[in-house]
This record gives sequence, structure tokens and C-alpha cells, in this order.
Amino acid sequence: SAVTCLHSFAFVFVASRANDSHYHLRVLSKPCQVADYVFVTCFSESYFWIVWTVFLDITLYSIILFCVFLWIPFVYFYYEEKDDNNVNKCSQVKNALKYTVGFVLVCVALLLIGAFVPLEAPPGQNSTQWEKVQYLFDELGSSHGLPALSFSISSLTLIGMLAVITYTAYGMSVMPLNLIKGTRSVAYERLENTEDIDEVEHQIENLKSKCKDGRPLSSKDRRNLQELEGKLQVLQRRGRHLDIAESHCCSKVGSALRPVKIILGGFFILVALLFTISLFISNLDKALHSAGISYGFIIFGTNLTNPLNELLLALQPVFPLDYILITVITMYFVLTSMAGIRNMGIWFFWIRLYKIRPKRTRPQALLFLCMILLLIVLHTSYMIYSLAPQYVMYGSQKYLAQAPSTDPVSGNATVSTTKICDADAPEDECTVTRTYLFLHKFWFFSTIYYFGNWAFIGAFLIGLVVSCCRGKKSVIEGEVEADDSDLSDDEYVH
Repeated sequence: SAVTCLHSFAFVFVASRANDSHYHLRVLSKPCQVADYVFVTCFSESYFWIVWTVFLDITLYSIILFCVFLWIPFVYFYYEEKDDNNVNKCSQVKNALKYTVGFVLVCVALLLIGAFVPLEAPPGQNSTQWEKVQYLFDELGSSHGLPALSFSISSLTLIGMLAVITYTAYGMSVMPLNLIKGTRSVAYERLENTEDIDEVEHQIENLKSKCKDGRPLSSKDRRNLQELEGKLQVLQRRGRHLDIAESHCCSKVGSALRPVKIILGGFFILVALLFTISLFISNLDKALHSAGISYGFIIFGTNLTNPLNELLLALQPVFPLDYILITVITMYFVLTSMAGIRNMGIWFFWIRLYKIRPKRTRPQALLFLCMILLLIVLHTSYMIYSLAPQYVMYGSQKYLAQAPSTDPVSGNATVSTTKICDADAPEDECTVTRTYLFLHKFWFFSTIYYFGNWAFIGAFLIGLVVSCCRGKKSVIEGEVEADDSDLSDDEYVH
């Protein structure tokens, strides 16, 4: 997650820094004509940031592919083999590598599919140094640059979109409302649980009394007795957990911090509404002013006022407030995603694979959690673009615009004014960020992301309504359930 968090804002900084060097070069055009070393210094600095962009791009995305397709699957299957006590270490590693090969083949297939785009011929030996640098950056920004890596990352981002719709949208609604509503009283839950135990025990005694004279129970009574005994075990386990929760110091500290939780809950729900409104405005802007579905709903600039986009643009002059805000947004998505996974568990379609519970989560579930969070933060790149499109496209870049002078004494002279880069800026004046280029390299991915944003908004609203209708959660919510088994993170004995 740290790698993908860095990816979320690194390219905005690099593009801005590279453009700043180009901007200063244009401002110092007269000194550069007098002293050649000034031009060389400006050009070298711009060249450095462009090359650094290339290596940063390859490094970050390669780390993501390595984690998703090699490291996490290998560790997962290693722990799966570890559950079998009859297998030694060498067999564990061998079997884990055997299963990991399948993920590596999927990665290779994605790279090969994306690599079928032909590349243009590079500039000849007689080309100038600037033409070679310009070709390098254009090659990486065009549909021919690093297509294999781009297609693989876009495929992972698509999976991350599904995780965002499933977990993040629900977490954004359930986390603040749980903070506001709080939990039920432990003493009241214990009393209620004791009454339920007495009632179930009484029902079991009534069923067993039917066979005191030696007659066997009917099949229906045997099923009912089995169900009641299972229910009694769950209630007894629930009682033990409630006893631990009542004696734990965290419950007392939580009661003392109740006002702080309410304030945090109100703040988080306002942030969630801000994100949802910004996303809705951005999607509405694309629906009204984009090039259409066949072009991935690409939009150049903003036509509707987006509050989060305006906030980031306002923070640009004060370094590094805009990057801090992007980091906070990314970490907010991680936090709400963890809240969603904590409440829902890890699902594969309609099958729940694992539960996430404090101190009792299986290693395989933690690996799934890490992979899901990595994919969610990877998709956050597109989410941030949707929330602040102009900022993600150009960052804090500026350019010099020539305008005719209004002074009659100056005649036909022009006046240079500094403007923030936008869609109306000349192509040679502003550099589009790497994040934007990667997101729109394949139009069909952009189209899917666009409809995914609408699904995210719908999932958030549904989760908000459901969370509002539900009452206070139990103080041991999710710790004891009837379907606990070895496959769903049954209790560990410590």
C-alpha cells in the first residue's frame, strides 16, 4: 500500500517539477542567449526529471506486479501447505512454487497481450539531444510506450475497482455511523445472553424428556435437538466473549472517549459526502462534455465546479499541502476499506472465505487483506483523477501566455502573463502527468472505470441507508457467529 500511495502523487510532482524547469528556461530566455551555461543548466534539470519519471514508473509498477503475481501468492500457498503437519519445509516450498506458477503465467499473458502494439522507429543518429528526449517522453506517453506494463496495471486496477465498489463504498458509510451510534451496553448484552441460554436449555430439557421412557426421538425432534445444542454452544461462547469485553480496559476507555468518537464520525461522514458529491459532479461533467463511450469518456479540463479539484488547485502554491492532501485522501480510502472488510469479511462472489478478527485472523486472510488493499490503493489513482481531473492532468504546472498589450504607447508589443496549465494551454508548454497517460492508454478501461464510479456512488448510498436503518452494533460484533468453522476463521485456542 505504501508503494501505491507513493504512486498516487509522485507523477504529479515529477510532471510539475519537469515543467517548472521548462518554465524557468522560458523566463530566462534572454540570459540563455547571452550565457550558454544557463541553457545547459535548465535543459539538464528538465532532462533529469524526465528520465527520473521513466525509472520511477518502471520501478513502482514492477514492484506491484511482483507482489500481486509472485510474492503474495507464494506466501499464501506456503501457509496453505503448512496446515498439513505431514509436509516438510522443502515440500511446502516446492508445492507453493508449483501453484504460484499459475499466477506468473497470468502475468506473462497480460504482458504479452499488452505488448502487441508496434513501436515507432526511434529518431536517427543525426537527431539533436532534445529531439531524443522528446521522443522518449512522447513514446512513454503515447499508445506505443510500455504497453505491456500499462495493460497489466490496468487489469489490476479493474480488479481494484471491484474491491472499491464492494468494500470501500460500504466502509465509507458504515465507519462514521458506527462511531456516531456507538455500541450496545455490555451489561445489557450479558443479561440478554443469559436469558437466551436459560431458554435454550429449557427447550433442550423438554426434548430430552420425550425419550425418558426409552422411546427414540423422531427425526424432526433429533434435528431440533441438534440445532438447539449448536445454538447453546454459540451462546456460551458469546457469554465468554462478553465477560472478557466487560473486564477489558478498552471498553472503559472507549466510553470515556465517546464525545470524540461522535465528532470523528460526523467529520468522516462529511468527508464521505464531499467525495461522493465531487465524484458525481465529475461523472456528470464527463457525461455532458466528454468525447463519448468510444473514447473512454475522456474530458479535457473541467466544465463544472468540482469542490475537491478547486481545493487542490488552491493548495498548489503552498508546497507541499496538495501532496499531503492526496496522501490523506489515499489513507482515508485505505481506512474505510479496512472498515468495510472488517465488517463484511473477505468474499468470493457469494462465498465468504475469511473473517477479519483481532488476534484471530488466519495468515491467509491477512495476505488476502494486503492484496485487496494494494489493488484498492492502485485504483485510487483513477479515483483521485475523477475527484480532481484538472489537478491530476497537469499538477501545479504554469506557462507563459502572450497577449497583446493594452497600452497604446507600446504599439504592437505583447505582454507575458503566467497562467496555470489547463486544456487550453499549448501542447509544448504543459506536460500531462504519467498517471493521466496510464489511465487513458486503453479507452475501454477508462469506459469501465467511468461506469464503475456510478456503481461506487450507488453502493455508497445503499450502504448509507442500510447503516442508518441498523441499530447499535454489539460490543463483540463479528467475534462469535453460528457458521464459525476452520474455513471461516474459527476461534484459535491460545
